[in-house]
Amino acid sequence: MSNAPEAGTEITYLEAIREALFEEMARDENVFCLGEDIGAFGGAFKVTEGLLARFGERRVIDSPISEIAIVGAAAGAAHMGMRPVVEMQFIDFIANAYDMLTNYVATARYRAFLPCPMVVRGPSGGYVRGGPFHSQNPEAGFLHTPGLKIVYPATAADAKGLMKSAIRDDDCVLFFEHKYLYRRVKDVMPAGDHVVPIGKARVAREGSDVSIVTYASTVWKSLEAAEQLAAEGISVEVLDLRTLAPMDEEAIFQTVKKTNRLLIVHEDTRTGGIAGEITARVSETCFEWLDAPILRVTAADIPLPYAPPLEDYVLPQTADIVRAVRRLVAY
Repeated sequence: MSNAPEAGTEITYLEAIREALFEEMARDENVFCLGEDIGAFGGAFKVTEGLLARFGERRVIDSPISEIAIVGAAAGAAHMGMRPVVEMQFIDFIANAYDMLTNYVATARYRAFLPCPMVVRGPSGGYVRGGPFHSQNPEAGFLHTPGLKIVYPATAADAKGLMKSAIRDDDCVLFFEHKYLYRRVKDVMPAGDHVVPIGKARVAREGSDVSIVTYASTVWKSLEAAEQLAAEGISVEVLDLRTLAPMDEEAIFQTVKKTNRLLIVHEDTRTGGIAGEITARVSETCFEWLDAPILRVTAADIPLPYAPPLEDYVLPQTADIVRAVRRLVAY
């Protein structure tokens, strides 16, 4: 028995991740989960609900409250041929395991030929009034570390397919799950063994006037903005990166060459955010294709407030994207 929905049923982003965990644990006995309260409690958001009953406490392990210990234990298990899936109760606290991930896990294969087939996953992002300790998007803090892969899906189907790919990958994958999308976004899962390759972006909406490159929650805000702008006769293409490391440069360059105008949208803060890296790559490779400056819509450079009006002001909104696209078109 499992908590996995029947085939053909529309399921949420959260259920899609859970379904991937059920399927991969059933497929490969070396896959196991560990983290804080993931067993009997089923995780803070119930992503791992039902796993303990199905697979037992040897493969669904409740850990102490020590992120560095959890990641260290997972790394050791990965070296020995296991495929651990670590849950950060909130991704904000991955900071406590930064040393283990960047100094040890990311370099293990290079230093000592030690494989690290492990996933570190957890709820990320804002728009949920979680305040500064439970709303962060720390993906850019790991982007510059060679040896780590970073995934941040926007749809339920991608959440499942990319989780399966992450578990099967022979390197450490940081898997960011946007908590605002957990129960709001739904898909009918494709039949069979649904796997989405790491490192491949997808065109979420075709367009010809402006390209928006984005990921995670702001994919949906970008699509809302594109719909509004279509009524004004502006055709917006939306590229969902899905994977941040490795980044699908060719998909980015292709959409820039198609529309000649680029807006980068993400929920992370502006300074040091991934938008800056994308801007640099496009400027180096596609400068002659640009008919306007590259623009960014991001969060402000402050800790995320708890108060709803303040959070809404700090985080990117659909209206911010609409204004930026209009500016690009008018340039």
